[in-house]
Amino acid sequence: MITVSRKAHFNAAHRLYRKDWSFEKNDEIFGKCNNPNFHGHNYELIVSVTGEIDTETGYVIDMKVLKDIIKREVEDAFDHKNLNLEVPEFADLNPTAENIAVVIYNKMKSKLDSKLDLEITLYETPRNFVTYSGK
Repeated sequence: MITVSRKAHFNAAHRLYRKDWSFEKNDEIFGKCNNPNFHGHNYELIVSVTGEIDTETGYVIDMKVLKDIIKREVEDAFDHKNLNLEVPEFADLNPTAENIAVVIYNKMKSKLDSKLDLEITLYETPRNFVTYSGK
């Protein structure tokens, strides 16, 4: 088994809050991330695919194919968007880094051969990041 990875980038705005909580409770839990006017991040994404090397091509996955999946499923869907207002997956899901990583994983996993393992690493800031591999 071998892992190949591709980096990507997108900019997006969001607000962390729960609709069923008061502003005060949201402010207590989420602090400045609860800004009703939203705030943005320059997200860095690493998509890692693990599998056997194909004996004919020498690839785990064609990186052009992986690039196209990332573009369609992540960059086109999230870049320069307000996640709360413009991305359907977050209509009722708080767009924390954790939830964004899970959404990206689910969107991408369905586009990959089932024999391939997927891991998503999402940097919200250079020092804050999450990793999700479906487990």
